Order: sequence, then structure tokens, then C-alpha cells
Amino acid sequence: MRQIVLDTETTGLDPLQGHRIIEIGCVEIENRRLTGNHFQRYINPHREIDVGAIEVHGITSQFLADKPSFKQVEADFLEFVADSELIIHNAPFDLGFLNHELKNASATAEDLQTICSVSDTLIMAREKHPGQRNSLDALCKRYGVDNTQRELHGALLDAEILADVYLLMTSGQSSLSLREEQTEVSRKARKTRKPDPNRQPLPVVLATEKELAEHESRLHAIDSSSEDGCLWLSLDGKA
Repeated sequence: MRQIVLDTETTGLDPLQGHRIIEIGCVEIENRRLTGNHFQRYINPHREIDVGAIEVHGITSQFLADKPSFKQVEADFLEFVADSELIIHNAPFDLGFLNHELKNASATAEDLQTICSVSDTLIMAREKHPGQRNSLDALCKRYGVDNTQRELHGALLDAEILADVYLLMTSGQSSLSLREEQTEVSRKARKTRKPDPNRQPLPVVLATEKELAEHESRLHAIDSSSEDGCLWLSLDGKA
């Protein structure tokens, strides 16, 4: 089974507003093993990059000035991913951009889902961990994947990290970790806490005669004002 873990970086958030892909990163998995094969291209979008996007990935227009256009890389890209299962985190975002680029380039395939199947790890994570944060960083922390080198986003780096997360998330390892965690909690709960033998005895404070009389009076007042009487007096056999 051949799978391609894929990520992209873009000039902004919406291809319908003219934003473009500036990096594609893919890593290959076969039979649940990373093969070492990968596809990575920087792409000149021929437009400015949003400041907010640069703060995320650090890729500038100056860096991309001598890079190829999407049309120049689309054939190699399609050849690499053809007949595979694409593994993508938040797939609608990346697919939206890729299909928009393919359509504009008049590529042989204008919709990746005609040549690939797609699995969305964000949907998988939400089903597996409902009510929890399921960003890629959150999943790295949950599954113990080292992402300390990820100061900025990069398509190839994020694809490599996502590949590790995906393999762990679909291996059943998390359930094993959960059982171990539950066992540890149960073990701690069974430990008996021994009191300090040198501690002072707790003082015993008894109610005074006056306090007892006031308490009795209050109970009778409740008994006379309630349709069901005073339960406390019933228990004491005083009602």
C-alpha cells in the first residue's frame, strides 16, 4: 500500500482570492514504513505573500524569485502522487489550493481525487480524541513526536512530522499508553497514606448544653412548619 503524506505552504488563506502555493512537500510510506523517497518544490507564485503567512513559514518573495512556477512542476508532482493514498492534515485546505493550481495550469488531472484517495488526519484525530486540541503540534505532544526543530512551518518538514504522527495514531500505540497511564493512576490510588506517628491528637469539641437545646428547638420548628415533618427527628425517634 503506497501512501503519500502531503503538506503545502501558501501566500495566504484562500485560493479564490488569488492566493497561490509556494511550497509542496511529500514523503512516501509503503506498507507502513517510510521509504526515504520524497518530493519537495519551492514555487514562484508571481504575487506578493501576506505578512501573516510569512510570519508562519518564513518564505519571502525574494527567496522565491528564481523558483519555477507551478505549471513547471505539476507534471513531476502528479507523477509522484498518482495512484496513492494522500495523507493530509486538514485536507480541504491543501486540496483546495492544489486543485485550483491544477485547473489554472490546465493539467491532465484538475482534481487530485480522480487519481488519488485522500485521508484527513484532522478528522481521524477528532474521532479518536473528541473535545481535545488536534493541531499538528498538539498531536506531536500527545504521541511523543519530536518537533523541536519546527520553529517555522515548512511543507516538507511538516509532512515528515505528520508521517510520524499518522503512523503512531493508526498503530494502536495510544491505547496502550492510555492503559499504562490508567494502571499507574490505579497503582497510586491503592497506596495507603500512613499518618505521622508524632502528630498531635485531634481535639474533640463537644456541643454545650445551650447549643444542644438550640439545636433541638430548631428541629421542632422545622417539624411544625413542614408538611412532611422533620426527617432528623424521625431518625432520632423523637418526632
